[in-house]
Amino acid sequence: MATTVHEPPKIGTRSPDIGESGRGGGTSIPRDGELRGVQYSPPPASTGIWVGLFAITMMFIAFTSALVVRKSSADWRHLSLPPILYWNTLVLIASSVTLEMFRREAKAFTGALQNAAAHARWLYVTLGLGILFVAGQLIAWGQLREQGLYLASNPSNSFFYVLTAAHGLHVVGGLGGLVHVLRRFRNSGLRRSTLDAASRYWHFMDALWIYLLALLWMKL
Repeated sequence: MATTVHEPPKIGTRSPDIGESGRGGGTSIPRDGELRGVQYSPPPASTGIWVGLFAITMMFIAFTSALVVRKSSADWRHLSLPPILYWNTLVLIASSVTLEMFRREAKAFTGALQNAAAHARWLYVTLGLGILFVAGQLIAWGQLREQGLYLASNPSNSFFYVLTAAHGLHVVGGLGGLVHVLRRFRNSGLRRSTLDAASRYWHFMDALWIYLLALLWMKL
């Protein structure tokens, strides 16, 4: 007696686009033919950013411990922080605000590709403020050099240059991430996890700078 074996139902691998049902992942072109600004992707895609932030945190904790221990030495000299660092703090805080404004607009954006540039205006402002912050750090270093305060002049100078340079390099990395977000958004291929990861990293750089400024003000 013959046995009939029914073929199991196939499970599709394509996730719906935002424009289709308001849910997860998908391709960059929905069924109606319009290009969407932001897409969803699986949560594991953001795991890497948390690992990176943890590594950065541990590195600056090590710097902090070294500074506290070294400050007790007899050759330690007080260093007055350049006033531009306080203005730089306001610039970086403002960049986090503008990034959040872009983030809200990007997640709600469902227009065609030609309208993406107008919705990216807040991201352009964020990039400009980030570049202004890096320029301000270079000015601060220049002001110290004009006073004859170099990296090897004193342990306090060394810690100032090392801490601010390490943070500045991470900010430059964050700028690269924002440029990537902008490119993906303009090409209608930006995923929500990419946007969220870049935002977390940038806000972390903001919080880290506030911590470093307080540390330098109290310990140098």
